[in-house]
Amino acid sequence: MVKTKQYGNHKGDKKKHIAKTWKTKRKTKDLDQIHADMKPEVAAQLLKQEVDYDVTGCAQHYCLHCARYFVDLRSMKEHFKTKVHKRRLKQLSEEPYTQAEAERAAGMGSYIPPKKVEVKTQPVEEDMN
Repeated sequence: MVKTKQYGNHKGDKKKHIAKTWKTKRKTKDLDQIHADMKPEVAAQLLKQEVDYDVTGCAQHYCLHCARYFVDLRSMKEHFKTKVHKRRLKQLSEEPYTQAEAERAAGMGSYIPPKKVEVKTQPVEEDMN
């Protein structure tokens, strides 16, 4: 008699929460967090980080607007030309949502349209290795 291959044995438990895994896999910073990072003192710290071997590109090539690390300067420059980066710049051009705006939307004041913020691609230093 031939032994048949056994399927199952509760190994499928890993796949029960696969939807949650896919939803949170590519989670990035929210726009209001990026607006906070764009303040000059915080931006200077993020763009001039110490070498960290646990992060892609040793944390030397960081896109401030997309909150992404890159392997080298060339790949970061290529990223600046992509639709993903340009869409993020367009999203960041609107002022972040505040508690005061939420209260006005609920009827506790007059509606004031959100202000536009000028956002440009960060400058790139050529001397970085």
